[in-house]
Amino acid sequence: MVKLIHTLADHSDDVNYCAFSSSCLATCSLDKTIRLYSLNNFTELPYSPLKGHTYAVHCCCFSPSGHILASCSTDGTTMLWNTHNGQTLAVLKQPRGSPVRVCRFSPDSAYLVSGAADGSIVLWNVQSLKLYRSGSVKDGSLVACAFSPNGNLFVTGSSCGDLTIWDDKMRCLYNEKGHDLGVTCCDFSSQAVSGGEQGSRYFRMASCGQDNQIKLWLISLADLLGCVLKYECTLNGHSAPVLACAFSYDGQMLVSGYVTTCAFAPDIPLLATGSMDKTVNIWQFDPKQHCAGSGLEDEPKRSIENWSEEEVSVWLCAQGLKDLVGIFKMNNIDGKELLSLTKHSLTNDLKIESLGLRSKVFRKIEELRSNVDSVSLGIPDEFLCPITRELMKEPVIAADGYSYEKEAMENWISKKRRSSPMTNLPLQSLILTPNRTLKMAINRWLETQQKYNETT
Repeated sequence: MVKLIHTLADHSDDVNYCAFSSSCLATCSLDKTIRLYSLNNFTELPYSPLKGHTYAVHCCCFSPSGHILASCSTDGTTMLWNTHNGQTLAVLKQPRGSPVRVCRFSPDSAYLVSGAADGSIVLWNVQSLKLYRSGSVKDGSLVACAFSPNGNLFVTGSSCGDLTIWDDKMRCLYNEKGHDLGVTCCDFSSQAVSGGEQGSRYFRMASCGQDNQIKLWLISLADLLGCVLKYECTLNGHSAPVLACAFSYDGQMLVSGYVTTCAFAPDIPLLATGSMDKTVNIWQFDPKQHCAGSGLEDEPKRSIENWSEEEVSVWLCAQGLKDLVGIFKMNNIDGKELLSLTKHSLTNDLKIESLGLRSKVFRKIEELRSNVDSVSLGIPDEFLCPITRELMKEPVIAADGYSYEKEAMENWISKKRRSSPMTNLPLQSLILTPNRTLKMAINRWLETQQKYNETT
């Protein structure tokens, strides 16, 4: 069970990031400030807000000890703050002064990473406050960063969709396209995972992006093999770009959402989410309920047909159908069998007596079949609305240069959202222009599909 217990509404503009220490919550915003709150009663600390950045603050993070807070901004700097009194400890200027989008401390507090809009990345020595190493990615802005739990490597994500793995000497170990439309966030689980014939130990990482997906990866740094990156699975379910994801401190839960930021507290069952509505919500959850339909521990495999019986059980729990787990296990229902179930088999073979339960599970199975069918159609991604992820009927071009389904974009704007669904940047105009060229291309594709279906 997850319940909202408090809302913070002190920022005057979009909340970009939030982070916990063992005693404080930090939030930062487009309003150029960082605010600090006590976890005892969520009152703002006496020296809050922290002011020093001249433009929007994009990210903030605590050192592992909680004594230092880092924040980075469009003004091209990363600032370090004393969390006991709010005093400025240092102002670290990004090379070439590019807007800094993300910052992260290493697990031992020895280094701080800052990544910028021009693709530059800097590894700072926290003790000397000097630049230790620097590098850059080939394309896009750096928007995400996460250290492995042992601190031997870190991963950066870019707006062009690349995930890049670096070692602690800033050597690029591996690069892979993770999300077609851009990475938005990434995070490591604290729990190591065993795998492979040699019993290799991997770290699990989650990444999310503008493609509405969350992907899980297994990463290992082996002396002989170098860096090993293995795709594990994709978590579907979001119908809009996934802007944030975070593992709980014990690595047992993963949260994701269409909010600008989310973070777990280290020692108590609290979750904070921040949004473009200028607020931060504090949620309390039961850490023992890992199968309560919240989506925090749902890990579907790459193909529903390949689901094991255990994965079907996890799916049932996530849909609020925990009572049916025993029946499905007794009948050895795996992914292939799940997709073949009918109303008749639910009644006569599985003998589910409750009409309500039968109707609900069949409806959920139909949704699964729909997902499988939409993938098999192979719809070109450029024909799908970035908001609904459905084939567009009336595509329009917004001021950000992207095309959307007209009704979806009008609904977006009607909710007083003046930012781009794709970039989160302010829309310079709310005028929507019909994209007739794209509409004709979609119609031609539909005609081709119809002819193909008629001949098969």
